[in-house]
Amino acid sequence: MLNALKFFNRVLVTLTLCLGWQGVSQAQKLPSIQLQAGLYKIAAEVAATEQARQLGLMHRNYLPPDDGMLFVFENRGTHCFWMRNTKIPLAIAFLADDGKIVNIIEMKAMTEDNHCPSQPVRFALEMNQGWFAKKGLSTGNAISGIPSGFIKN
Repeated sequence: MLNALKFFNRVLVTLTLCLGWQGVSQAQKLPSIQLQAGLYKIAAEVAATEQARQLGLMHRNYLPPDDGMLFVFENRGTHCFWMRNTKIPLAIAFLADDGKIVNIIEMKAMTEDNHCPSQPVRFALEMNQGWFAKKGLSTGNAISGIPSGFIKN
C-alpha cells in the first residue's frame, strides 16, 4: 500500500509540473469583433497590442472555420509574419485602411519563413489556410467591420 501511495504521489507531482510548464506556452484568447467579407461573417479576435501581436495564434490546435485574428498596428508598415509555434496552417490577408485586401499569402504551420505585405498596411487578418480562396476572395475585395477607432486618416 505504501508503494502504491508513493507511486501515486510521484505521478501527481509529475502531472502538476507538466501542466504548470504548459501554462507558459498556452494560446491566448482575445476579445472578438465581427467582420464581414461579402456574405461571410468572421469572428475575429483582435490583437492590438505588441504582446498580443507577438503571440498571435501560436500554440493553438484548432481554429473554428469562420474564426480568425485581426492584427492592428499603430502605423502603416511592412509588418511581416511567421508561423513559429503555430500548429495550424493559416492564410493571411493584408488589408489597406479601407479594408481592401492588398495581398493574401498561404502559410505552412511551424515555419519561420517571412510573409510580408506587398505594400505598407496597418491591418492583417489570419484565417484557416484556404479560407479566402474557398470564399472566392482575393486582392481588391473588402473586409468590413473594422472599428473606426482603429482607422487613422
